[in-house]
Amino acid sequence: MQNSKNCHENVWILSGTSDGPIIVNKLLQLNYIVFVSVVTHKASKSYAVNPKLHIITGKLNDSSEIIKFIENNKISYVIDATHPFALIITKNLNEACKKIKKPLLVFDRKSEIKPFKNFNYISGLKDIKKEGLVNKNILLAIGSRLLNETAKHYLKYGANVFTRVIPTPDSVSKAFCSCMENSNIAILAPSKNGKFLEKSLCEYWKIDYILCRDSGSYSQMNWEKVVYKTNMELFLVRRPKIKYKDSPIFCDYDKLINQITKKNLTLLHE
Repeated sequence: MQNSKNCHENVWILSGTSDGPIIVNKLLQLNYIVFVSVVTHKASKSYAVNPKLHIITGKLNDSSEIIKFIENNKISYVIDATHPFALIITKNLNEACKKIKKPLLVFDRKSEIKPFKNFNYISGLKDIKKEGLVNKNILLAIGSRLLNETAKHYLKYGANVFTRVIPTPDSVSKAFCSCMENSNIAILAPSKNGKFLEKSLCEYWKIDYILCRDSGSYSQMNWEKVVYKTNMELFLVRRPKIKYKDSPIFCDYDKLINQITKKNLTLLHE
């Protein structure tokens, strides 16, 4: 579904390394000019080199910064494919696009959880029951932003707290500046093709509980596989419910792309 108008359409997608490359490749094949925002330089390496692809690395601080980027780069469509728990950037994108009346499309990856006997859904990071936490070994696989606060909570109730953080300067710095013992911190990128390292880590530390979030990522799926048919328990934090009044939400890549191409075809026939 390609037309001459597409080459003048600029699409901006904010994403990580799971969904972003797939959506971007589909747009590039349709001759769109694509801007991608990622947080780290390492994440940018997941995207193929293409003259129509522009990669921007770093955090966006507020909605005014977002508006400036949209206007400076003549963006026609914005796609929010950020992490399901990235509440701040999602809020800022929503506010910015509403203010300047730009279409915001949301990609929300499916949660394909298949509950099993040692699986527990919880509402928040601190919602593992306090009773029986003494001397339990808890692995926090929750990222680094709320790591210190969460670790303090469980240490207060007598648990032994461990963590796995991804190998980025920000994550590593926050982990080693936290209240946790250095020997209880593992710097490990999630393995895409298996669970060997995660499984070995849990065995080495004799983990009882794993705490992670319902992100729908391969990292979460690895923890599910590690826990399944063991004596460990998985505690999965439910996704926050974000309300988008005017933005369509998609769980399917092709339906998301079709929404953009359909609008362009409508414009051509007007």
